[in-house]
Amino acid sequence: MSGQRPTFVKVCGLTREEQIDWAVELGYDAVGIVVTPKSKRYCPPEAAVRLAGHARGRIPVFAVALTYQETAAVAGHFDTVQIYETADIPNLALASGAPPERPEALEYFFYDASAGSGVFADIPAWVADLPGRVVIAGGLDEHNVARVIEDFGPYGVDVSSSVETAPGIKSREKMAAFVAAARTPATPTP
Repeated sequence: MSGQRPTFVKVCGLTREEQIDWAVELGYDAVGIVVTPKSKRYCPPEAAVRLAGHARGRIPVFAVALTYQETAAVAGHFDTVQIYETADIPNLALASGAPPERPEALEYFFYDASAGSGVFADIPAWVADLPGRVVIAGGLDEHNVARVIEDFGPYGVDVSSSVETAPGIKSREKMAAFVAAARTPATPTP
């Protein structure tokens, strides 16, 4: 495949202002705040809006949920809405483990067969052929991200659980290791 370096590296599931500061300092391209109550990284609306305000003008911020309804109260405070269903909104980042019907209509497509569980699974070949801003998520870590980029040449990659010490508690060191690995070519396998 193309083996291009991604121009976009996102860290998701941030719960504290200092984590946004770290993402900016470490060179991430976007951050995600989870607003679905079903997540261990859930930020209630007031906290999510406060975090989005802290990021505003410094780094693009995504509201992440399963459905658009879960984002409705806060969507106006975010640059992009990342959900696991289609919605007629201009700033949609659709997340799915299946190919989108109209990838050209999306701001981003997040390939995530794990539905936010952080479990890595084999990535199907069709992901490499999708047009637009394709971001691979789901179980990526500092050890597998360079190979995934080399094999699929996505627009970007997204990380959450592998840069944590506990759900929602990010590690600056792990965040640094991931972004460095995402921007370093993979080592050839013998």
